[in-house]
Amino acid sequence: MKICYIQTNPIFGEKEQNFNEIEKLIANLKADLIVLPELFATGYTFLSKEEALSLAEDLDGKTSQFLIEVAKNTGAVVIGGFVEKEGEKIYNSAMIVSGEEILGIYRKIHLYYKEKLWFSPGDKPLKVYKTKSINIGIMICFDWIFPETARTLALLGADIIAHPANLVLPYCQKAMVTRCLENRIYAITANRVGEEIRGEDSFKFTGASQITSYDGKVLSSAPVNKSHLDFVEVDIEKARDKKLNKFNDVFGDRRKNFYTN
Repeated sequence: MKICYIQTNPIFGEKEQNFNEIEKLIANLKADLIVLPELFATGYTFLSKEEALSLAEDLDGKTSQFLIEVAKNTGAVVIGGFVEKEGEKIYNSAMIVSGEEILGIYRKIHLYYKEKLWFSPGDKPLKVYKTKSINIGIMICFDWIFPETARTLALLGADIIAHPANLVLPYCQKAMVTRCLENRIYAITANRVGEEIRGEDSFKFTGASQITSYDGKVLSSAPVNKSHLDFVEVDIEKARDKKLNKFNDVFGDRRKNFYTN
């Protein structure tokens, strides 16, 4: 199973240029699963809800068409983040596509900082998509800080978590080692690089996109300051075995009667 992240440096509001950057990176690439960053087509630092709304799309927009083209050209299941419009609401969402089909949409449930001003919180339950013989869960960026997110996806049967991100805090990449180890799953954190200085906000994105193994090993780590693509071959069956040894199972040993909300 060949899994891949694409780390980019989006130009705010310039969708076509951002698509072009990815097209150059993926030339001749063939893979089973590709993950792109959060909001890869638009950039991140909005000045108002109206500005975010002006860059939002429904499921027939330019970003969905682009993701479908990537899926067709690479043979991969492709996941990437976009601003989703539904009526007067907008969401920080990720789309999963395979071939010419949109398999589903995940809406970010844990909004970070001023995202709470622009986006509605996700209103769809966490879900696992079964395709190409793999079970894929999706979370977006700040969802990582809530262990319930990864645990829920793992309990739903995810072999791997696709994790589009625009990380500015310095903690996530190390934390994903624990998220994968405690759930015995793979994860692809597809981050971005660069800076956005708009209005009163200045963000420097941390890069270091990462593929993390079910046993906590970092299988790939990207540079912190440039666009990058990497892929690894993984054995998905390893993520379906929750046993640490002949006595311990990370799911079977849970003592749910001692846990509280």
